[in-house]
Amino acid sequence: MEKISLFSKKIVRYLSILPVLVLLGYSTTSVASVERNISFIQYVENLKQEALTLGIDKGVIDSAFENVEFLQRSVSSDKEQPEFKMTLDTYIPRAVPNWKIQQARDAYTKHYKLLHKIGKEYGVQPRFIVALWGIETNFGKLTGRHYIISSLTTMAYEGRREALFKKQLFAALTILEEGHISQDKFIGSWAGAMGQVQFMPTSYLNYAVDYDGDGKKDIWNTPADVFASAANYLKTEGWNDQQTWGRQVKLPNDFDKSLAGIRQQKSLKEWQALGVRRYDGKDLPDFDLQASVVIPDDENGRVYLAYNNYKVLMHWNRSYYFATAVSYLSERIQHPKIVVE
Repeated sequence: MEKISLFSKKIVRYLSILPVLVLLGYSTTSVASVERNISFIQYVENLKQEALTLGIDKGVIDSAFENVEFLQRSVSSDKEQPEFKMTLDTYIPRAVPNWKIQQARDAYTKHYKLLHKIGKEYGVQPRFIVALWGIETNFGKLTGRHYIISSLTTMAYEGRREALFKKQLFAALTILEEGHISQDKFIGSWAGAMGQVQFMPTSYLNYAVDYDGDGKKDIWNTPADVFASAANYLKTEGWNDQQTWGRQVKLPNDFDKSLAGIRQQKSLKEWQALGVRRYDGKDLPDFDLQASVVIPDDENGRVYLAYNNYKVLMHWNRSYYFATAVSYLSERIQHPKIVVE
């Protein structure tokens, strides 16, 4: 935790919640609260009745809401915006400092056999699993400290996306009903992201895996479940372990910027013909791959050719910065090569 203090608290907080904000479709500008004509207590009672109509067990509902509270911190964090302009050149050194690279390599070595077993089964390179783990929660060290039911109830009551957070709340109740985590340990971020991979409750229900076979999909404490859940997400969303994520490139001075964007794809041969080159100026690889030119900031900043796996990372989190940070950390795990006896 001492190393995290290299950032100001505001920067750390913003970096930690930016992925969840983008995932949920937020802009990073201020968010206006919804005016309510009922109290929080009455709103909770309405939610409990709605949960009952969805077939969720009454005992689970009553227990889950027994100690629910309004979290002003969630509302404040939702409205905050950083006091600085973020660019990749400022984001990457903060998201992927040298100490995190070393911890990622150590984690890769420590869990080598398990990671490679899971990687082979799911078709995902282990370095990307570790990189996601590191970017999301600093390898499970920063998973949040808020009761999930309180976080989601607060955001449904006060936030501008009530329907979305109610959906997440009912999914969270289902997780409790299925017995994957005890209520006292059902902790996560102020926005409701959970566990060492920071799944929102609906993502948990769709992708979480009970890899160790103990009957619980434990993304909070069990490395096997954490890694397999991340791998299952990537595989389900279209990951290809025969490809990497992409590469940094240089554009010609006359490049048509309307061709850039993750949704616009061309073959490497076509990009080559348009003057796109490797970062060192050499020709692009002679592979039969589709790729997109990604310009996270502007043409004076970093530019990438993004392959399909980069797009999958953006399914996880619709942020160029997030996908680039994960990709960059994965490269630093891979090079120099780790030799495990």
